[in-house]
Amino acid sequence: MQFQPVFYDGKVFVPEIEFSSTPGQSIGIITDLKRKQLLMEQMGNPAQYYLFRAGQSEYMRLTVEELISFLIKVTERHEHTDVLIDYFALKEERKLKIKDLSPSRRMYVTLLRVFFAYQPAVVLEEPYFYLEEQERRHFKRIVDDLSSDKQILILTSNLEDALISCDSIYRLNELGFHPLDIRDSEEDRQEVQKQDEPSITLQKISTKRNDKVILFNPPEIDFIESVNGSILVHVGGENYECALTLTELEQRLLNFGFFRCHRSYIVNLQKVREIITWTKNSYSLRLNTDKDAVVPLSRSKLQELKALLNV
Repeated sequence: MQFQPVFYDGKVFVPEIEFSSTPGQSIGIITDLKRKQLLMEQMGNPAQYYLFRAGQSEYMRLTVEELISFLIKVTERHEHTDVLIDYFALKEERKLKIKDLSPSRRMYVTLLRVFFAYQPAVVLEEPYFYLEEQERRHFKRIVDDLSSDKQILILTSNLEDALISCDSIYRLNELGFHPLDIRDSEEDRQEVQKQDEPSITLQKISTKRNDKVILFNPPEIDFIESVNGSILVHVGGENYECALTLTELEQRLLNFGFFRCHRSYIVNLQKVREIITWTKNSYSLRLNTDKDAVVPLSRSKLQELKALLNV
C-alpha cells in the first residue's frame, strides 16, 4: 500500500508511506481522527478497497435474517442464509429487527458487511470501538478468516484494537510513520538483578515537554513505552519524553510496583485492571486510567506476572 504526503501549515502532516501487505496478513495503523480520514481519502478506488467507516449503520427495519439474505442476494454469493447465521453466531437474534438489538450487537451486525466485500483489500476504521467483549471475539474470528485471501488494514486510535487482529502495527503521528515492535522474543528479555534488601532512593522521574522539565512521582505514572527510539512516559492520557532507557527506568521503578510486561513497555501494576487473553500467544493488559489504556503483555512474561499478582 502507498500513500502520498499531506502538508498542513507548511509542515508534513502525513508523510509518504509505503509498506507491503499481502493476503494472510493484517496491518494496523494507530493514529488520530484527522490522519485516519486523510488516509481513507487516498483509498477511493472502489475496485481495490472496501472501506468501512466508523459509525456506519444498517437497515434498522430489517431483521437479522432479512439483512443476511439481502446481502447474499446483492453480492451474488452462494452460501445459504442458515449457514451464515450460524457462522456469524446470530441464531438467537435472527428474527429480531436490527433496531431492537443492543448497541454492541447492532454494530457487530453492521460490520458483517465486510464479509461480503469483493475487493481484494478491506479497510476498517475503528471496527472494535463500539463492540463489547463477546462481539469483539466473534468479529476477530471473521477478520482472521477474511485475512486468508484479502488484505486487511485497520485504522484505529486504540492499541488494544490493533493488537486484537493485526500481525504488524504501525504508529502515525507528529513523529512520522514507524512500526511498533510487538514481537515476543525470548532472546531480547532483559533480566534485572534483584538485591536481597533493596533500598528506595528514587523519588522523581524526570521528563521533558516543550523545553520544560516535568517531574513525576512514580505512582502518577500509568505506563512507559519505547517508540522508534524514544522513551515516552504516559501520565493521565498524556505522554512525556524521558532521557532514560527502559532498562534504567525498570531498575529505578522496581520497588514502586512497576513491571516490564513487554520488551517495549513497563507498566504500573497498581493500575492494571484486567489481563486480556486474545489467543494462546496473544495477551494485553487493560489499565484503570482515565483513557482506559491497554498495553501488550509478552507470552514469556505471563507466568511471572501471575506470580506477582497471586492469580
